[in-house]
Amino acid sequence: MSSSKRNFALGLALAGLVGAGVVQAQTALDDVLKAKEIKIAIPTDFPPYGSVGTDLKPQGLDIDMANYIAGKLGVKVELLPVTTANRIAYLQTRKADLVISTLGKNPEREKVIDFTAAYSPFFIAVFGPKSLVVKAPADMAGKSISVTRGSVDDAELTKVAPPSTELRRFEDNNSTISAFVAGQTQLVATSAQVAGSMMAKNPQLGTEYKFVLKDSPNFIGVGKGEDKLRLKVNEILADAKKSGDLDKMAIKWLGRPAGDLPN
Repeated sequence: MSSSKRNFALGLALAGLVGAGVVQAQTALDDVLKAKEIKIAIPTDFPPYGSVGTDLKPQGLDIDMANYIAGKLGVKVELLPVTTANRIAYLQTRKADLVISTLGKNPEREKVIDFTAAYSPFFIAVFGPKSLVVKAPADMAGKSISVTRGSVDDAELTKVAPPSTELRRFEDNNSTISAFVAGQTQLVATSAQVAGSMMAKNPQLGTEYKFVLKDSPNFIGVGKGEDKLRLKVNEILADAKKSGDLDKMAIKWLGRPAGDLPN
């Protein structure tokens, strides 16, 4: 075979591989419906969105949302506990079909995964003892603060923290909160929901809200290019919004309705 013919054949083969990749990237929904099971990554260290109940089973808003979507698809659900650090990888390696784990949407994440419409409210803030005067980012200068590595909390805190702030990053939310409760840091950056739970369990600390870092609704993560699955989940979320089911879930776990969430 001549060189030009070999190159032409190789080009066809590569085109076939690329084409196959595109087709494969669109099979998640079909695979789920065929297997009659969907794999959804969820948190177990982030109450009230996800934690382990007294029966040792996952519970929380994100778990209810995972079960809700599976029910609407008419399939069983396999819940896969993940951490803030590894949840994106579960989508990239196809270990999970969806990630429902307090996932905020940002440009960096949009490069590697896709997102559905938002499904629940969420905001991040800085918290600390009442005895410590902190009303704005500048007041964190010279102070220590704990935050979960790789989270939206981490990204937003890093943007505004003065250079002299000691940022202590931990691998999961439990470690982040534990460090603050144990007095290893003066402040903590986390969600209002997690802080509320922490304050209820540790009233002796006299912890209070200081200032907002970001209002960041939660979105469901979908594999890059999986438009069929993403659009199907969006249909389910739109119907849940109209029926009031999203508000019911938010009220159950957050004490407030979901409200007007972005698409």
